[in-house]
Amino acid sequence: MIYKIYPLLVFLLLSFGKDSKSTPETKKVATKSIARVEKLTVEAKIEGVYHALNPNNYQLPELKTFSEALKGFYLLKEKGVIQKDILTLIDFSLSSNTKRLWVIDLATNTVLFQSLVAHGRNTGEEYASAFSNNNSSFKSSLGFYATGEIYQGKHGASLRLDGLERGYNNNARERGVVVHGADYVSESFIRNHKRLGRSQGCPALPVELTGKIIQIIKDKSCLYIYHPSRGFAMEEKLIS
Repeated sequence: MIYKIYPLLVFLLLSFGKDSKSTPETKKVATKSIARVEKLTVEAKIEGVYHALNPNNYQLPELKTFSEALKGFYLLKEKGVIQKDILTLIDFSLSSNTKRLWVIDLATNTVLFQSLVAHGRNTGEEYASAFSNNNSSFKSSLGFYATGEIYQGKHGASLRLDGLERGYNNNARERGVVVHGADYVSESFIRNHKRLGRSQGCPALPVELTGKIIQIIKDKSCLYIYHPSRGFAMEEKLIS
């Protein structure tokens, strides 16, 4: 996996540092060069993974969105925060009338599901635009999550989520932000209301897909909710 390249890059960096002939200036140049190589290597690997994906008759997410999700996945996997090679990506830049959730098996590079998914009622109408980490906001929270355990709630089988980014989604479990099924997440609801139904902040799924999806993504897999209103800043916000 790509996250295994990091020890090699660290070794190279240390090798430059041990050179007694190196001046502070040359060490600085060496560090910048290695950082540039690391960035290019990671981006090239991610693009390679993207183009090797088996869409399985689904439409692929955008490369930029997938790239951000995969960068976070690799970092979380390296830190041991997540344990599965399953990535769930939600793109809240897209209309709620489109299938904007993907479940991807990174062990086989296969898209397993593409689905409708709801955002919070105070996050927006057809499009998501406002986000919050606060209790009772009824808004969606962006960023990276680790999936938790399945439980039986008012919506039936549901999946708890642990937000991994301070200030963005770390209140998810306290807020009761979970993956669950809902009747308002359906093509028929869109036809009748011109938009998908909305949740109280949960990424709600079609009832007929919920059980299948949560069985695959449960127990420490990575879920990422993307929106262009914030850049990729997970590393400095990560809860260790």
